[in-house]
Amino acid sequence: MCYKHVLVAVDLSEDSHRLIDRAVMLAKPLNAKLSFIHIDVNYAELYTGLIDINLVDTQNHSMEMAQKELQKLEDYAGYPIQHRLVGSGDLSGEICDTVQEYKIDLVILGHHQDFWSKLLSSTKLILNCSPVDILVVPLKEEN
Repeated sequence: MCYKHVLVAVDLSEDSHRLIDRAVMLAKPLNAKLSFIHIDVNYAELYTGLIDINLVDTQNHSMEMAQKELQKLEDYAGYPIQHRLVGSGDLSGEICDTVQEYKIDLVILGHHQDFWSKLLSSTKLILNCSPVDILVVPLKEEN
């Protein structure tokens, strides 16, 4: 298959470099577009009681910081990045919506191979909704 637009789901950690390396390796020979997406937690959905912080300001600050980190990842990639997308909420829903909206034909994501990921894997949720190919890169804990 000849991919035309690759979306990399990054968590802004050092693991993102491994995903970006893989994405650039695939996109470069195909002259494919490459985009990044980072989905942050929607704090308003997590907490329903009283809280003494301004959730909107917190969310806006979080998105601004994510944009700065995505710029660093773009610099690291050394390959033109079509879109740097930041959102919040349900990871699988946001990625599947983005696939449709931006005509993505390959999604690259990482999967931590640890105890918690066996119980709570967002990768499985994305697999169940994605209409396109997915490359899952194993992210093993370094010893």
